[in-house]
Amino acid sequence: MDLYGYFRSSASYRVRIGLNLKGLSYDYHPVNLLKGDQHGEHYRKLNPHGLLPTLNDGDTSLTQSLAILEWLDETHPEPALLPKGAEARAYIRALAQSIASDIQPLQNLRVLKYLVSEFKITEEQKILWIQQWIHIGFAALEKQLKPTPFAAGDTPGLFECCLLPQVYNAERFGVDMNQYPKIQTMAATCNELSAFIEAHPQSQPDSTV
Repeated sequence: MDLYGYFRSSASYRVRIGLNLKGLSYDYHPVNLLKGDQHGEHYRKLNPHGLLPTLNDGDTSLTQSLAILEWLDETHPEPALLPKGAEARAYIRALAQSIASDIQPLQNLRVLKYLVSEFKITEEQKILWIQQWIHIGFAALEKQLKPTPFAAGDTPGLFECCLLPQVYNAERFGVDMNQYPKIQTMAATCNELSAFIEAHPQSQPDSTV
């Protein structure tokens, strides 16, 4: 497998966690978002949207992190990223989508660049923008999460693949995580596991931090 990503890309981080939880090996190909590699002709042939990540497996080329994670679960069923039962699976998908669809896109690099270039927001305003949407999303998630080690029970899965990158961003942008004890505890538990440690941005070959 070949994974095209960027060390700080939340979506790339999600897929790295999923691959590690599955115990799957892959070759990592950095795509530097700050240098605009995602807009280059070579990468656009892989992913016309110019977004990360892209996962190639032989003749199969996949985009969109949650689609990739569910494909991994269907093609490599064990260990499962989704629980058994339609209701339980819908619950986990909803939690994951609340991050992937509602929180993270509003702090995506291209959104922030547009806010700066078109509306001339300051660095302070940009940070407040990011914090606002994280707080709104995390406040709701904190109410939804059950008092178990992980969202689906005893093992991490699809939701944790989404949660850890978002917590990383929250801490990076100065969000007070003490307001979200369940999220904070779950993230700390994940960060003790090798699958999450190895997927962390600082563990990537293209890391600059």
